[in-house]
Amino acid sequence: MFSVSGWSWLYEWLYGPWSWIGDAVSWVANVMLSVGPEDCHNAEAFSGWLDNECPRRELGMRPGGCGNLRLITAADNQWGGHKNPECEVFAGALNHADLAAVVEHFGSLAWHNPNAVQLFVMDQEESFFRVWMIRNGALRQYAPSSPDEEDDEFWPTAGS
Repeated sequence: MFSVSGWSWLYEWLYGPWSWIGDAVSWVANVMLSVGPEDCHNAEAFSGWLDNECPRRELGMRPGGCGNLRLITAADNQWGGHKNPECEVFAGALNHADLAAVVEHFGSLAWHNPNAVQLFVMDQEESFFRVWMIRNGALRQYAPSSPDEEDDEFWPTAGS
């Protein structure tokens, strides 16, 4: 079920218990994937997996349909600056994706250059991206895991 901060309690109060399964309110995660040019096909396959097979974060929801990733660094991009980006970045807003499954699937793919791939994940109600990379065949998180949004020391204090 959604967390109380995700407003599911109000949805269930208004429409009845478990009513959100068929017509769930959004739970959006921002995802970016940076790859070398040799891994663009793998990035497209990963995007297809998100759209067709990705497990959902809630019980009773069918897999797939979470969304997909698009190449945002092509020649028609909207990046600032006077030059085109010299990287391959795919991005998308996923809805109800099981992010642990997303990260696990990312780590399981046969990347041509695993040292060059990076997965950036920011779940709803999070304030910074978590960065995942593959080093020595192992999936590792490179962004700090603490403090996070649940920790009091994450937020600025009055007067600072």
